[in-house]
Amino acid sequence: MSSLRILFLGDVVGEPGRRAVIAHLPRYREEEGVEFIIVNGENAAGGRGITPRITIDLLRAGAAVVTTGDHVWDQPEILPYFPTEPRLLRPLNYPEGTPGAGSVVLETAKGKIAVVQVQGRAFMQPPLENPFIAAESEVDRLLAEGVRMIFLEIHAETTSEKIAMGRLLDGKASFVVGTHTHVQTADDSIFPGGTGYLTDAGMCGPEESVLGRAVESVVWRFKTGLPTRFPVAKGMVRICGVIADLDPETGRCLTLRRVSELIKEEISEAPLDPSQAP
Repeated sequence: MSSLRILFLGDVVGEPGRRAVIAHLPRYREEEGVEFIIVNGENAAGGRGITPRITIDLLRAGAAVVTTGDHVWDQPEILPYFPTEPRLLRPLNYPEGTPGAGSVVLETAKGKIAVVQVQGRAFMQPPLENPFIAAESEVDRLLAEGVRMIFLEIHAETTSEKIAMGRLLDGKASFVVGTHTHVQTADDSIFPGGTGYLTDAGMCGPEESVLGRAVESVVWRFKTGLPTRFPVAKGMVRICGVIADLDPETGRCLTLRRVSELIKEEISEAPLDPSQAP
């Protein structure tokens, strides 16, 4: 059986990011032969959180799974939506009883693939259960049930925590990728046990920005220490992520390649005076 080609896109930031992703997902399927798409949408609603409408738009555009992160609950209407949509994930290591789930198994033409998400603890709020214990337990459960292709996203601040997660799951997970810092790293590799790895996929958001936010507002805050809003920046969008080929029989990652593409169309949200306090 031939490999399964997957595309993962990093944190989608605001209207510019989501409009660019929605517009270009079909092209990635056609030009790159992508068969399964995962998108992190936790900053898709004005830069903070996600809504049911945005989730539906991403799924209709071609995403098979939408992941989140530490801003998952920032838009209140998303909480009652979680039980209705299993393809929208929140971090697995939330306490028992939290709405939604941290993993999902889906059928493809080439077999089952599981998508799992955990949230790191170093410098992250809110502090959740130990992601290493949660991730290893879930991956072991999936393997015992016969799922070979397992994709795991760790939404975390520190490089060391992400690398440690990749090493822990080497030979078990097919691919481990990090999100949250919005800056793509250049350490894409396949570990000795066959697990593909990338510390951070980067973001899908405005190129001329500070992590997707308006430069003037962020600089104002660093210079003055005064409170201000951080509107999503305007201008051309860079789409960042990773494409990987997975072996359906062994679960090993066969190839991987980073995606970093500047989209020429300008898509923006309304600008804001950086001195305007919330």
